[in-house]
Amino acid sequence: MIFNFLKSRIPAFKYAFDGIIEFWKEEKNTKIHTFFTVVVVALAFILKVSGTEFCILILTICSVWCAEAMNSAVERVVDLVTLEKRPLAKAAKDIAAGAVLIFAIGSVFIGSIIFLPKLFSIFVY
Repeated sequence: MIFNFLKSRIPAFKYAFDGIIEFWKEEKNTKIHTFFTVVVVALAFILKVSGTEFCILILTICSVWCAEAMNSAVERVVDLVTLEKRPLAKAAKDIAAGAVLIFAIGSVFIGSIIFLPKLFSIFVY
């Protein structure tokens, strides 16, 4: 019974992976997020952050990625509904982009709280 349930979920995973691939291939901002993801993870290893700090960084990185993916989905749905210049369509796209910016700014604060003391201890002391 459980095997049949799990087997029935396989297409859902395929669709999700298809979405991730589409998102990564088609969205320009994924290249920027990839760059900063690599920088943050490398810095975390170099500065030997704690396990808790690393978990916070990973959660923050995933949040920014998810916000960007949702923004892309909103843009596609709006474009599906109308390609005309309409105030509500613009507002929907702008609000979704704003959500990404909020996450990105928050992630800079979180990264600063975690990394700056470690960097100061290296360069100041």
